[in-house]
Amino acid sequence: MKEIIDYIIEWLCYGDTEAAARVAYTADEKELETHDVIIVPNGHLGKDLILPELKKPEVEQPSKGKTIIRTDIVYAVFFFTSRAEEVLNTKRDEHGRFLAAYSMLNQKSRLQIPRLDEYARLVLKQLNMPLPESGYHHIYLTHDIDAISQYRHLRGALGGLRRGEGKAVWAALRDIHQDPLYTFPWILEQDRQVKKAEPIYFVKRTRGRGYDYPQYCLHGRDWRRLKHMLRHNNVYLGVHGSYYGSIPAIEYSKMYRAHYLRCSIEQLQRLADAGYTDDFTMGFADQAGFRLQTCRAVRWINPKTMQLTNLTLHPLMVMDTTLSKYMHLTEDEAYFLCERLIAKVKLHHGDLCLLWHNNNFAGESYHRALYPKILALIK
Repeated sequence: MKEIIDYIIEWLCYGDTEAAARVAYTADEKELETHDVIIVPNGHLGKDLILPELKKPEVEQPSKGKTIIRTDIVYAVFFFTSRAEEVLNTKRDEHGRFLAAYSMLNQKSRLQIPRLDEYARLVLKQLNMPLPESGYHHIYLTHDIDAISQYRHLRGALGGLRRGEGKAVWAALRDIHQDPLYTFPWILEQDRQVKKAEPIYFVKRTRGRGYDYPQYCLHGRDWRRLKHMLRHNNVYLGVHGSYYGSIPAIEYSKMYRAHYLRCSIEQLQRLADAGYTDDFTMGFADQAGFRLQTCRAVRWINPKTMQLTNLTLHPLMVMDTTLSKYMHLTEDEAYFLCERLIAKVKLHHGDLCLLWHNNNFAGESYHRALYPKILALIK
């Protein structure tokens, strides 16, 4: 338990070990003799699970330079970043996902406020430490490659021919750049405008059945050509796992995102056991915002075993289909929501993580117009 408490306090202090050493997690107020800040436990960490109160912490200053935080913000960090709420609440949608609609965060715009980062700023202020500078710690522009092409496989070509799209089918078969889903050159051009961005493309490792369809051949010419182009443009590759929960053995990347953002406590543990180090699944499919109540990366604590793992969770702020398919926002509404969320990430010097699929830049979707506007906000 000490390892978990020490890690959370250091995380609240933005990794400053000297600042963290001045904070104690105890109900013994005598500790103020040797520490500048004490956080009073609520008695539940490591014993049972309760819903924390998301309110302004109760703070006392018994003497100059000494602070008592009577709201257990250490427990709050554990609760939200471990996803303990998903242990308490077993409700899931038809895809087995825990949605924002089931969460205590789906009230009073709580998802749009990274409350844990506000708690971290409180601790730094009480320690008389400088607050993090406004800006981005990391910018992750991520893209899930659910399909490389629309027509360059048998089922897609036959479907196109049946719909009377023969001209488009033959054009795509002659040149992949004519395929409507092959939007990768355009995406690379857009992402290149954000100089400090770290583009990550998540590549399917599935059998291509059911909700995993279609699966492109990772030994085929189309993927080899695309992979070469991505590598040439300094893009990182991650693993896009199966809808059905199987965890592929690590070959080329330790970065992972689940298909459909379908995740569970058990799956996170399997990822950690398999040696994956970075997960980018942590966003709600049905609402944009801060599922972990933070915009900063955090090591995952298994809420069932109370083990601090080596798996780092990267909060996913917004996904394209969340805006259009689930929230039913217009382009302008989506833009202004992203603007508010991006401002929060910048304030807290957090990690900005976006997800846009290559196929959503084709067709009549507004995402081809919206995405460059979002990038312009960032840069």
